Amino acid sequence: MKRIRVGVAGYGVIGQRLADGVALQKDMELVGVADVAPTLAVRALHERGMPYDLYTAVPEKKHLLTDLGIPVNGTLEDLVSRTDIMLDATSAGIGAKNKELYQKLGKKAVFQGGEQNSVADIFFHGYANYEQGVGADYLKLTSCNTTGLIRAIDAVDRAVGVTKTAITIIRRVADPGDYHRGLTNALQIDHAPSHQALDLMTIMPHVDATGILVHTPVTHGHIITCVVSTKQEMGTEELLDIFHAHDRIRVVRIEDGFLGNASLFRYARDLGNLRGDMYEIAVWEESLVKSGKDIMFAINIPQEAVVIPETVDAIRAAMEMQTTRDAGTGKTNEYLGMGAFRRQTAGV
Repeated sequence: MKRIRVGVAGYGVIGQRLADGVALQKDMELVGVADVAPTLAVRALHERGMPYDLYTAVPEKKHLLTDLGIPVNGTLEDLVSRTDIMLDATSAGIGAKNKELYQKLGKKAVFQGGEQNSVADIFFHGYANYEQGVGADYLKLTSCNTTGLIRAIDAVDRAVGVTKTAITIIRRVADPGDYHRGLTNALQIDHAPSHQALDLMTIMPHVDATGILVHTPVTHGHIITCVVSTKQEMGTEELLDIFHAHDRIRVVRIEDGFLGNASLFRYARDLGNLRGDMYEIAVWEESLVKSGKDIMFAINIPQEAVVIPETVDAIRAAMEMQTTRDAGTGKTNEYLGMGAFRRQTAGV
């Protein structure tokens, strides 16, 4: 079986996890990762025995790595030339510059949510518009919040049809280990509507979405509340069944000790997940309530890892490995082990 050769530009919060996710795909080969300096992530990669080949994104700064004994296999251009498709997880704006290199070498690429939509041909989500990405040269992922939000809304939409949703995002202010936001003791509200609601409408134009976002001084996970209007009225039990059937949605209960974002992060660590990552969003069973004909629920977004499955979907679509949503997402889920928690908790 010919494996698709994948490279990762930017070995930070997302890039590390993209490398790990691609390495798990039996029909893909991780050629290597590229970065610019001996960051903590790169130092840890070295101390772990260099499981992935490292390339320098800035050749004139190669010595910053080699002076520490960190082996460098070549330049970013070398990496790109050896791949079929690049995953760009660099800082916002850098991906657009890197695109010039990808175009020069005739390589496809997938960009993360921080880039402008104009960098790509398709604004992509594995479940909501997989087929639009099939064969595309340049795809851009939605942000972590939007990725998880669309998973949930798409699941409801395919079951009963969604006409409108109003969301409130309680957003973590920074990733664990970040200091650039400072030390805060305050909440901050953004202008409405939030970009996540607007992005949802770009992916799912038939849904009228609006939202408010509140920044909170925490680092592990966002929580989104959703009020959803559906074409066909539904009850909480029907909605619960929809979420239970989804490989990328984990239904949890306050009664069982899942009190909030920190409970889910701790659970992921107790499961032995690398870095405490969780690919699934979580829905609290007790949050499912009716509001007239509408229905409301709350989800947790594990911001560091939630976009990894959809990024792998994007590789599959762009490279035409699978040409339908079910086949593409199904293969990604299989290799990432998603859905296993449902079978185990059901005793299967």
